[in-house]
Amino acid sequence: MKLFVDLSPFKYSGAFARLWIGNAVAGIGTQMTLVAVALHIFELTQSTLAVSMVALFSLVPMIIAGLFGGMLADVHDRRKVALAAAIVAWVSTAGIAAIAWGNVDLLWPLYLLTTVNAVAGTIMSAARSAIMPRLLPADLLPAAAALNGISMGVMVTVGPAVAGVLVATVGLSWTYTVDVLLFSVAFLGIFTLPPILPEGEAERPGLRSLREGWDFLKQSPNVRMTFILDIVAMTFGNPRVLYPAVGALLLGGGAVTVGILTAALAAGALLSSLLSGPLGGVRWQGRAIGRAITVYGVCIAGFGVVLLTLHLGWWGEVGEGLPVHIGAVVASCVFLAGAGAADNVSSVFRTTILQTAVPDAMRGRLQGLFIVVVTGGPRVGDLYVGLLAATALLWFPPLLGGVLIVVIVTAAVRRTRSFAEYDALAPTP
Repeated sequence: MKLFVDLSPFKYSGAFARLWIGNAVAGIGTQMTLVAVALHIFELTQSTLAVSMVALFSLVPMIIAGLFGGMLADVHDRRKVALAAAIVAWVSTAGIAAIAWGNVDLLWPLYLLTTVNAVAGTIMSAARSAIMPRLLPADLLPAAAALNGISMGVMVTVGPAVAGVLVATVGLSWTYTVDVLLFSVAFLGIFTLPPILPEGEAERPGLRSLREGWDFLKQSPNVRMTFILDIVAMTFGNPRVLYPAVGALLLGGGAVTVGILTAALAAGALLSSLLSGPLGGVRWQGRAIGRAITVYGVCIAGFGVVLLTLHLGWWGEVGEGLPVHIGAVVASCVFLAGAGAADNVSSVFRTTILQTAVPDAMRGRLQGLFIVVVTGGPRVGDLYVGLLAATALLWFPPLLGGVLIVVIVTAAVRRTRSFAEYDALAPTP
C-alpha cells in the first residue's frame, strides 16, 4: 500500500493537471483576500461581529448561486460556465483592491464586493467539480480528491501566512493587488479545457430543474448524509472569525498570528493529503467520514480549551499590546492542524461519494448543492461564532461547537445504517 499521494491523475489527464495548477495558484490569492478583508473590517470597526457579517450578507446569494450554477452546468458547456464565473470573480477582486488604494473607509463596498466574489466562486466551483469526473476514470477520483486537498492545503497555508506578513509590512492595498495578479492564473486551466457538454438530458434552469435535483437528493440517503455531516462540522467548528480578536487580545501578535492560525488548519490538511496513499483502498467510506468528522470536533474543542486557559491566565497576562504567548500559539496550531487533517480526510470521501454515486446528468445540480454546503456552512458558522463571541468569551464558541459536533455526528451515523455500510465497490446514492 502506498503511503504518499497518488499522482496518477496528473499522468492520465493533462487537462486535469492544468486545471489543478490554475486553481491552486488563484486560490492562494483568494485566501489572502479572505484574511485581508477580515483584518480590514476589524481595523475599521474593532468588532468580531462586523467581521462575521461578511457571512450573513453573502450567505443567501451564495445559496442561490450554487443552485443556479449547478443547473447551468447540467445543460451548458461546463467550461464556458466556469470561465464566465472566473471573469466575474476577477473583476470583484480588482474592485476590492481599488477600494483599498482609494482609502475608502466604508463597510458596504467591502460587503458588496466580497459577496459578488463569493457568488462567482460558488458557480465556478460547481462547474469545475462537475468537470472532474469527465476528465478522469472513477478509480482515480479518490486520488484526484486527495490532490485537490493538497491544492486547498497550499491555498490556505500559503495564502493566509503571506497575507498576514503583507498586511503587516506593505499594507492592505498591495495584499489585494497580489490576489488580482495570482487569480489571473485561473484562466490558464479553464481556457485549455476541451468543451465539456453534459451527458444525458436535464431540465433547463428553473424550478422544475431544481425540483428534479431536490427529489433525487431526497431519495439518496448516502449523498444527503455527506451534506448533513459537513453542515454540522462547519456550523459548529469553524472559528476563523475569532482569529483577529484572538490575535489582538489573547495570543498576541496581531495580523501575523492571524495568518499563522489560519495556516495551521491548512497545514494539517496539506499533510494529510501528502500522506493520502492509503485512502484509495478504504472501502467503507461512510464510516470513515463519520470518524474523521468526530476527530475534527475533538480538535476544535481542544482549541477552545487553549483559549479558555489563556482567559484564565494560565499562560500569563493577556491583553492588547502584550507579548505573544508562544506556547499557546503552538498548542493552538497543533489542534487546528489536527482539525484540518481530519476535515480533509472527510472531504476526500465525501467528494468521491458524490462523484461516483451521482449520474452525470444530475451531477451539476448536486455539485451545486455540495458547493452551497461547503461554502455556505462555514458562513453560518461565522455567524454562530460571531454571535457567541459577542459575550467576550472567545473560548466559548469552539469549545461548545466541538462537543456538539462529536455528539451529533456520532448519533447521525448510528441512525443511518446505509451510510455506515456504504461500500465504495458498489456506490449507491
